[in-house]
Amino acid sequence: MKRVYIITIITCLLLFAAFLGTFRLLHLSGGKEHLKVGFIYDNDESTPYTYNFSLAKDALEKAYGEKVEIITCSNVLDDEMEEPLRDLAGQGCDIIFFNGYSELVMKLAPEYPDTQFCQTSYMDMNGKSVPENYHTFKGEAYQGRYVSGIAAGMKIKQMIEEKIITKDQALVGFVAAFPTSEVISGYTAFLLGVRSVVPEAKMRVSYTHTWSSYAQEKNTAKQLIKEGCVILSQHTDTIGPAIACEEASENGSVYFVGWGQSMSEVAPGSSLVTSRICWEPYVLSAVDALMKDKKIESVVSGKIHGTDVSAGFDQGWIEMEDLNLQVAAPGTQAAMDKAIELFSKGSVDFVFRGDYTGVNLEDPSDTINLQNGYTENENTSYPLFSYILSDIITIEE
Repeated sequence: MKRVYIITIITCLLLFAAFLGTFRLLHLSGGKEHLKVGFIYDNDESTPYTYNFSLAKDALEKAYGEKVEIITCSNVLDDEMEEPLRDLAGQGCDIIFFNGYSELVMKLAPEYPDTQFCQTSYMDMNGKSVPENYHTFKGEAYQGRYVSGIAAGMKIKQMIEEKIITKDQALVGFVAAFPTSEVISGYTAFLLGVRSVVPEAKMRVSYTHTWSSYAQEKNTAKQLIKEGCVILSQHTDTIGPAIACEEASENGSVYFVGWGQSMSEVAPGSSLVTSRICWEPYVLSAVDALMKDKKIESVVSGKIHGTDVSAGFDQGWIEMEDLNLQVAAPGTQAAMDKAIELFSKGSVDFVFRGDYTGVNLEDPSDTINLQNGYTENENTSYPLFSYILSDIITIEE
């Protein structure tokens, strides 16, 4: 009987020693078994932009389960986000992700050194001094815009060949929120993708001067359709433009290219394809870094510029969704795949290149010639191309 007791005691001591060893190893390596993660959304999940961003939260829950506690705040306007930001940090969030455009995140970060603040980039961070616990990130959207432009171009080419429209009627419309470089870069890449298939194509851009207004976006889209645009896309947050195209397609040939969220359900007869930024790779990698007590930028795969990161098709940060085979022109998938393969191999300098001259509307003396090309996202995750291509892009007043 004594032998049994002795063996039991020795076994317990060995197990306790193993536990201590594991604990010390985790402690010394900084490993963490549980994280509290905050998400702040500028809208709610009913809007395509926020819905797309929320997919990263869903992926996080699926990947880590009970190892992460997630707290979400929705419909937080940029000028109203200080309170929820402080609240999440005060609750002990190890990391907070924010998809808005407020400078408050960067300003408040030093007050909470134990929290990592990760914000979708909203300005050029190249050379800027930022707190060590402040990070920015964004997928290289121009790549998806260009590829979706190829899909649009293939459809326009088909419409020309079937004599539905003439080459002179190859007009693309774009519903844009604000004349920022992010928006300009996106619609320019989209048009250049179209023109890689239909060199005669031109574009009309109409600004809503708001990120999210269903009625205004829909009305803007309807006006562009009335002016003769046969394919529309957008850089705004609601499904309004897609609905406008779907309604118009009942009386003629009008098609829509989505952004951020597939529109195949709300516009099954007119939706061609959608490009989206995949936020999941960054969010999952950032949380993985904290779990391992490593610097976020040492774990995330992409172009690293200090605490700013971007990537494209090469790292899965850009994705094409729901090519509508009932609507798309034959050969569209192959044409898209060819461009995606180039991007995936790191070739990116063919997008902003050609016999084009761009003008900065805020300073007409500032022009750019694209004969030698322009490389987007070279030093920052925020898009910087802000020139209006002369003769082929018209800005609606």
